[in-house]
Amino acid sequence: MLHRALKLMRTFHQLSQTDLAKKLEISNSYLSEIESGIKTPGIDLLSQYSRVFKLPVSSILLFSEQLDEGTTGSKLRVKAADKILRLLEWVADKEALANER
Repeated sequence: MLHRALKLMRTFHQLSQTDLAKKLEISNSYLSEIESGIKTPGIDLLSQYSRVFKLPVSSILLFSEQLDEGTTGSKLRVKAADKILRLLEWVADKEALANER
């Protein structure tokens, strides 16, 4: 889920992949791989995200916790995080459509 959260942060702030890659000082292709879930960002890169978006790393990591699948509480947290991401994706899509008009 981390890759989805990172992509939503970028689109919410209306940044292109190229613009964000420059701010993060990484290649555009590496950013693309991160956002598609092919690569996982390290703590150094998450610190860069934190700096760019003025969010604590802990808030970014909220969506990437590796929760124990065995407990009901952890399953609920995973479901809640997924629903929050879906809601944010929906809002981003609606805003993109509104901007096209």
